Amino acid sequence: MELILKQTVDNLGEEGDIVKVKPGYGRNYLIPKNIAVLANKANLAQFEQNRAAIEARKERLKLETETLSKKLAGTTITIAQHAGEENRLFGSVSSADIADKLAELGIEINRKKILLSEPIKAIGETVVTVKTGYQTTAEITVQVVPLEKEE
Repeated sequence: MELILKQTVDNLGEEGDIVKVKPGYGRNYLIPKNIAVLANKANLAQFEQNRAAIEARKERLKLETETLSKKLAGTTITIAQHAGEENRLFGSVSSADIADKLAELGIEINRKKILLSEPIKAIGETVVTVKTGYQTTAEITVQVVPLEKEE
């Protein structure tokens, strides 16, 4: 089944791309969610009319993605957590904690864009990948330190 993407889909394509997908995926997910339309003559003609606007939007998004990647590259954030013996944390540091800390620095990132395979459960430095756009990532360093005990 051939479809025209109305928005960028990870691991499938960018807005305006004509992609081949399995019929069930197209019929049951992409078309009902208004992510794609059938690649028929009428929709192809409509797409050709809107090509300039789509290309301009894609270029703007690419520029924003590159700017965000440069801003994030080499960023180090420090998160203080309660820790016990052997540098084990009480709880863990999740992608939501990292997103909150980045927001404090003025960088708004959706927590789902932070690629953390499992929560951080130990004191130390961890390199975390952040998805900034379609097939673009940046790496940040997350430093977990023990929370100072109040006496």
